[in-house]
Amino acid sequence: MRKILLLALALAPVLSFAQGFQVNLEGEKQIGMGHTGTGLAQDGASVFFNPGAVAMLTENYVQGGVSPLVFQSVFNPSGTNEQFHTANKIAPPFTFYGVWGPKDAIWKLGLGVYTPFGGLTDWGTTWPGKYSSEKLDLKAFYFQPTLSVKLTDYISIGAGFVYNRGTVDLTQALPLANNAGQPGQAELKGSGHGYGWNAGIYFKTESGVTVGITHRSQVTTTINNGNAVFTVPASLQAEFPQPNQFSASIPLPATNSIGFGFHPSNKWTYALDFNAVNWHAYKALIFDYKYTTPLLQNTNEPRQYQDAFTLRAGAQYQACQKWAIRFGGGLASAAAPDAYVTPEVPDAARYYLTGGLGYKLASRLDLDLSFEYEHLFARTQTNAYTQLSGTYTSHVYIPGISLSYHW
Repeated sequence: MRKILLLALALAPVLSFAQGFQVNLEGEKQIGMGHTGTGLAQDGASVFFNPGAVAMLTENYVQGGVSPLVFQSVFNPSGTNEQFHTANKIAPPFTFYGVWGPKDAIWKLGLGVYTPFGGLTDWGTTWPGKYSSEKLDLKAFYFQPTLSVKLTDYISIGAGFVYNRGTVDLTQALPLANNAGQPGQAELKGSGHGYGWNAGIYFKTESGVTVGITHRSQVTTTINNGNAVFTVPASLQAEFPQPNQFSASIPLPATNSIGFGFHPSNKWTYALDFNAVNWHAYKALIFDYKYTTPLLQNTNEPRQYQDAFTLRAGAQYQACQKWAIRFGGGLASAAAPDAYVTPEVPDAARYYLTGGLGYKLASRLDLDLSFEYEHLFARTQTNAYTQLSGTYTSHVYIPGISLSYHW
């Protein structure tokens, strides 16, 4: 019984969700072009994609957008024909960017507010994996002030300080039934913060190709004094002290990117990005409770995530002065190794396809639309700790809209 409880209370969803799923919805133009942007200077979203390109922007920007995300996953338990689906809930990643600098100055200031990690999954309370996860709501908000400087007409650099505010709300069942046969439940809710940085260089070649190189640092979010609420039979309440609190650290990984922009004509722009994400920082799950008992113990479990890589490509066609058409796609490897896949976001290798439209509402006001479809390849796994065994098949649907005012 004690071993079962320790597994159930390991709370793997908190970190596996953050580690296994990057939102990557930081600009509608860039989404439409397959999430490329490291080697381009397009709009205020360069604050995120490449701070070094910000000083090359010919105008100042204020822009904001939202990309409602629907994650749909199906679980087929091993040896059965049953299927269990996540609820169709919408997570709303958003962006805000501001870029300002005097006309003809060699520098610009920028500010970015965005959500690079997070999401929402809900498997319900009756599926076979309820002791691993019932519901998870995780958000990571990044605030990034930025300075970018043009060294020459062909080279610029930039860097930003990152402050992160993260929140988590998790529920899962406990294998402790009451007199009515209903299982117990654990809910963990908390918030924390962390710090990091973002830097990049951007340059134009004699051939007209533009190149960007960036590094986004790891941001370790520390949660202290989170609330741990346990619903258990009356006979076991002494083993689950109330109120109780927990602490944990969430290492949101560093990312290295290189990108290229190709400008063969006034109408066409092509882009290619390569990203390496340092998921290896996620070595173990460690949770500490303020009060422990023989049945409620602190946990330290290995996860051994591996670095992941993404190849992205996209294009924009400027059909006329008012309209732009965008399309792209990419391939990404999985971060979660075999035996460590969890149901919160069942990580797997994936491909995605994107498209977008840009429309000039007025001389200084742009409307941008995007849509992304993402397919995670089916993955059959048996979790090393919970022994939950089956096949996950997942899809993601993401429309998006943003407005940009520039001058």
